[in-house]
Amino acid sequence: MKPRIRPLDARWVRHEGEQVLLLQDRQGFLPGPLLAPTAIAVLLSLCDGTRDIPTLATAFRLRTGEPISVEEVQRIVDELDAAYVFESERFLAAQAAQLADYRSQPYRPPYHAGAVYPERVDDLLSQIAGWCPPAADSRHDIRAVISPHIDYARGGPVYGATWQAAAAAARAADTIVIFGTDHTGGPGRLTFTRHGYRTPFGVLPPDGPTIVAAARAIGEDEAFAEEIHHRTEHSIELAAVWLHWALEGKPTPIVPILCGSFYPYTEGERDPAADRSFAAVLDALHTALAGKRVLVVAAADLAHVGPVFGDGPFREAELARLREQDERTLEALCAGDYEQFFGDLRAERDARKYCGLPPIYLTLRFLAESRGDVLRYEQCPADPEQTSWVSIAGALLR
Repeated sequence: MKPRIRPLDARWVRHEGEQVLLLQDRQGFLPGPLLAPTAIAVLLSLCDGTRDIPTLATAFRLRTGEPISVEEVQRIVDELDAAYVFESERFLAAQAAQLADYRSQPYRPPYHAGAVYPERVDDLLSQIAGWCPPAADSRHDIRAVISPHIDYARGGPVYGATWQAAAAAARAADTIVIFGTDHTGGPGRLTFTRHGYRTPFGVLPPDGPTIVAAARAIGEDEAFAEEIHHRTEHSIELAAVWLHWALEGKPTPIVPILCGSFYPYTEGERDPAADRSFAAVLDALHTALAGKRVLVVAAADLAHVGPVFGDGPFREAELARLREQDERTLEALCAGDYEQFFGDLRAERDARKYCGLPPIYLTLRFLAESRGDVLRYEQCPADPEQTSWVSIAGALLR
């Protein structure tokens, strides 16, 4: 066995006075948050699929100067594999079983209900009402909504301002295309599902013919290769709950598409405008939806900065500079200029770590020409010390 760690969220935290690596799993296979002492973290850093157990033991000794036996490495690897840390046969079998279960269900169940938002409709409506100012304008001329996908506790006011203003356009739509960040998705990958999304308000049904046409444009094997990510990914779900609220019970069909990392484009020479998969899917969507009134939703947060995300602390001066940078990027968004929007982030090699880059970029390309306004912008704390932050914004494009 040559263990390869699979994509997990990892960050350093202090636990009982010791610096440890906190591992969390967006796909839900880890039995819970995993705390790895420094020695285990070093070993995990060596698990890239190129080293067998004896080689791992040797590499660990060379890296740390500490003794470790092959038997001890094997024991650690076996324990981590039992927790689904590696891309192993054990994990792939569990993933296949989860995918079969997911596909056997009539819709995509709400994974984050009861944690991020209330399960009961009355409780959810009460929560939403607290974030929606009375008598706010709702506009019919909207073609796209840039919505956060952060938790409601931090993003509620931005969600409320955005979706209250977009409600009339949502109700007028025949079909709604939702591009959402896939936090564990493969680079440049677009991932479909044939399921609609269930929310506390009912089921948003799938636009089956459009999903089939868009998936065939890149081949169904590629389009559904990471479909299991829809099961736990929160980006589309959290925007879909607000969308369903705005629809006031109207069962408008949706086309949910998860968007993988843009790392190959922000870090390399590749240009997303030349990506054949993106062009093929967008062309197929336009053809399938011709003659329909379409609303596009980008379920997208903005910057992720500070120690939690691998930076130094962000305090008042850094946050002021972040706001200025975000405002420049949002100007390109509101001008409908996808090349400038992407170019701004690529020029800095995505130093702000915009997890919403792929869905916003694809939304702007789908619209081709648009103009818009930012309704609200916020910087949300991401650690107890308030030195790490996530920036979010709600915007409408016409």
